[in-house]
Amino acid sequence: MTDISSNTPGQGARVASSLLTEDKRTKKRNAAEKRFKAYGIAAIAVGLFFLAALLFAIISNGTRAFTQTFVTLDIELLEEKLDKNGNRDIEEIKKVSTFGYSPLLDAAVTKMVTDSGVETPITKAKDLKQLLSSGAAGDLRAFVVANPDRIGDTVEFRIAASSRVDGYLKGRVTRESLARDKNLSPEHLDIVDALKEQGVVKKSFNWDFILGADASDSRPEQAGMGVAMLGSFFMMLVVLALSLPIGVATSIYLEEFAPQNWFTDLIEVNISNLAAVPSIVFGILGLAVFIQFAHLPQSAPLVGGLVLTLMTLPTIIISTRASLKSVPPSIRDAALGVGASKMQAVFHHVLPLAMPGILTGTIIGLAQALGETAPLLLIGMVGFIASNYPEGVMDGFVSPNSAMPAQIYEWAKRADPAFYERAWGGIIILLVFLITMNIIAIFLRRRFERRW
Repeated sequence: MTDISSNTPGQGARVASSLLTEDKRTKKRNAAEKRFKAYGIAAIAVGLFFLAALLFAIISNGTRAFTQTFVTLDIELLEEKLDKNGNRDIEEIKKVSTFGYSPLLDAAVTKMVTDSGVETPITKAKDLKQLLSSGAAGDLRAFVVANPDRIGDTVEFRIAASSRVDGYLKGRVTRESLARDKNLSPEHLDIVDALKEQGVVKKSFNWDFILGADASDSRPEQAGMGVAMLGSFFMMLVVLALSLPIGVATSIYLEEFAPQNWFTDLIEVNISNLAAVPSIVFGILGLAVFIQFAHLPQSAPLVGGLVLTLMTLPTIIISTRASLKSVPPSIRDAALGVGASKMQAVFHHVLPLAMPGILTGTIIGLAQALGETAPLLLIGMVGFIASNYPEGVMDGFVSPNSAMPAQIYEWAKRADPAFYERAWGGIIILLVFLITMNIIAIFLRRRFERRW
């Protein structure tokens, strides 16, 4: 018998290879890994592109809502029109309706065009007044009622221009588009161009959009988010006052005290399922229970807050239970080992350590509720024109009002393009609120976080 050398390559023998040299299988795995990384980078790039496009669309369309075109008029507050008896009785002054202020505006706008030296075929005061907002008489009346001592004087008054004039200076309205418009004509725009050069007509920051109230379909230039913001604030107070204690108490019981049986398993499954229920279902529930059965006032922030509480509770319960689970069992064992009761171990040791996650989950749940529109559709908060501020705290809870997402939805479906512009501006305000709430959540997590 002869020995065959191991160095002699036989049939089926492996070819020796170095660890420093990639074989075919290694090259194939590395290529697959590179492709996967490329897919991930491409997915992130696509997501960032669409996010940038969305932010660009919101900012480019919404920032124009924060400016408004105003016309400066010298208005003579004639005593014989506003206070015939001359006794400055506020009740008698209030009896003068907006129709009584229209002649004053007619005279002021005619004098403004005449003094500016603008040559125009439009000579009637009624036609010239189309440059102004249809709510100009109401604004002038509110000023006189608040300042009755100015009756008899000539006051310089800044009045919002009509939505067409405002749209022309913002590039939204063109002369060609006015050919089919009954409210304004190209001749009006000639007057606007001349008055703009003289500084009588100019754009400035519109605080009324942030602090003002909604307006009717004929006055988009006077529509604001202020009252709707207050409605959202009262709703969030209701949600916070109910969802936080109920959600945290439920989570502590289920996680720390409840026995593990079929009943608690059923509760946990239902809580998880409720978190996935469409929000409009909670609106139907709120309509049936709170309005039709309990007869609570329709369109009130109280009802909206109750509906949003039902929708937010599953989110808070799930996040709170996750925070409680993240606390190591050794914390509980150590507390029980030194003689603490079960409740003392939970409330004195476990709950403080879980507090950052609880607060973060609560604020995220509130932010989600703040942006909801569907539940508000069914309780009447969409379609209601929030034109007045509530008179007190209780009035803020029970009086009909709107909310920021409902107000944005209402503006978006109106016909005038000026309302569409304000819908984009309302989205910016809503995003500022949501970003602020998320920043607060991050701060609270950092502030109360404890290491172990």
